Amino acid sequence: MSSRTIFLSKLIGLYCIVIALSMMTRRQATVETVTALLQNPSMMLIIGIITLAAGLAMVLAHNIWSGGALAVVVTLVGWVTLIKSLFFLFLPPEMEAGLFLQQLHYQQLFYLYGAISLVLGVYLAYSGFTSRS
Repeated sequence: MSSRTIFLSKLIGLYCIVIALSMMTRRQATVETVTALLQNPSMMLIIGIITLAAGLAMVLAHNIWSGGALAVVVTLVGWVTLIKSLFFLFLPPEMEAGLFLQQLHYQQLFYLYGAISLVLGVYLAYSGFTSRS
């Protein structure tokens, strides 16, 4: 296992755990914040730019499609982040809000999305901290 895969799995894993726990303990504030962000084109542009930088960094630094499940999951997270940033940058604001709030049923499936992030984070963090390079 490469040291880059281990580092990124620890980083992304801990990030996902902290964010998921924070979101789930503050559900109403999180839903209100995400709704307000999605309806603010200026903030969506800024979020898109920041997410683009993170996605590009992960894809350029770690585009490994073999070498085990951990390496592939880290690569997939990078690609999903990059694709999400392109949605933020190129979709019209009303389409973004419709996609994330209505079509993906963000408010109704809030705890499911939080649980997915938490499970992903636990898997990545555990695998990263128990792996050897």
